Amino acid sequence: MSLMIKQGSTREAALDGLFEELMGSYSVSDDETALADEVEAFFREQSHLTVHRLGDTVVASTSLGRGQRVVLAGHLDTVPVIDNFPPLWLEPGDKRIRDDVASANPGQRVMFGRGATDMKASDAVMLYLAATMTAPKYDLTYVFYDHEEVVAEKNGLGKVARAHPDWIQGDFAIIGEPTDCGIEGGCNGTMRFDVVTHGVAAHSARAWMGENAIHKAAEVLGRLAAYVPQDVEVDGLTYREGVNATLISGGKGTNVIPDECRIHVNYRFAPDKDLPAAKALMMGTDAGAEMGNGEHRATGGMFEGFDIEMKDESPSARPGMDAPLARSLADLVEQKTGLAPQAKLGWTDVARFSSIGVPAVNLGAGSPLLAHKADEQIPESQLVLLTDILEDWLR
Repeated sequence: MSLMIKQGSTREAALDGLFEELMGSYSVSDDETALADEVEAFFREQSHLTVHRLGDTVVASTSLGRGQRVVLAGHLDTVPVIDNFPPLWLEPGDKRIRDDVASANPGQRVMFGRGATDMKASDAVMLYLAATMTAPKYDLTYVFYDHEEVVAEKNGLGKVARAHPDWIQGDFAIIGEPTDCGIEGGCNGTMRFDVVTHGVAAHSARAWMGENAIHKAAEVLGRLAAYVPQDVEVDGLTYREGVNATLISGGKGTNVIPDECRIHVNYRFAPDKDLPAAKALMMGTDAGAEMGNGEHRATGGMFEGFDIEMKDESPSARPGMDAPLARSLADLVEQKTGLAPQAKLGWTDVARFSSIGVPAVNLGAGSPLLAHKADEQIPESQLVLLTDILEDWLR
């Protein structure tokens, strides 16, 4: 693999070529190094860019003396493959093209494969801009980072934010997460934790000698089942919250009364709350449950009276749509696509930029509904549309 733009290529051919090379590089989380090497080499071929690297995160910046700086960021990793690697172009009429994609994009060929929407199409557009946008009206920083799809502690952007925050400072940032080329503002926060029930082990033939921890989990599941998802409006955008059990485990044998049961819970919370406020709703204000410090009794909230062990947490981010750069970009996007800004219902790295004082939005090629699916795919025109938007806005 070698990332390059062939001399004399049309814009469409250059975009397709970069996209094909990115898609052909296997980069499931923990296997991003080869692709990061290629991205670094590509950036170093561009004489107008200054390049830095930390682990498998590559940062390239212009130094044109403009009054404002915009950061364009995309992750290199994908979720695991499900019979969708290596990638391939599907010609019109191919039965593997989804009906919704075919009807919305008649006569177009479609890229099929892992990472097509999340988010190598947007990465290809950013690489193209990095090579061709030599005199933009803003200084630009491009960030291609690793480990976005796994636990927060591995996230390459987070590591750069802690070790070299100056590399990614700017007045505004765009994360190329798939949005169908519309603006999605802010993001929900997320936390994952185990709710733990304890019992006493005993032989199942003499169950009265023990206490069944799995049976105690019924109350936890009841509280979860009774939860009604909340819609929360923040700065004019509506976010949907959710609290769900995603895993459950317990028991040590088929004839043993279980002495422990763990219900893994994921809480997605709107950006009107910071992490402490979200935790308070789940476990009270003084439970003391933090990453890596074991089990603590919930003193209030949804799981009051049960033990909690934190597993992962990432903050929410407010929309930031009142920032002038965000407003001008949103106006252009709506003009070109008819799409008004919407809330980002999942978590994205706009939260990391928000934490260092950089307003950020999600804007990328492809449907977010197809991210992580086995039939992940994107019509060719999405690359051109995203390029049109960003070229017009940056000139």
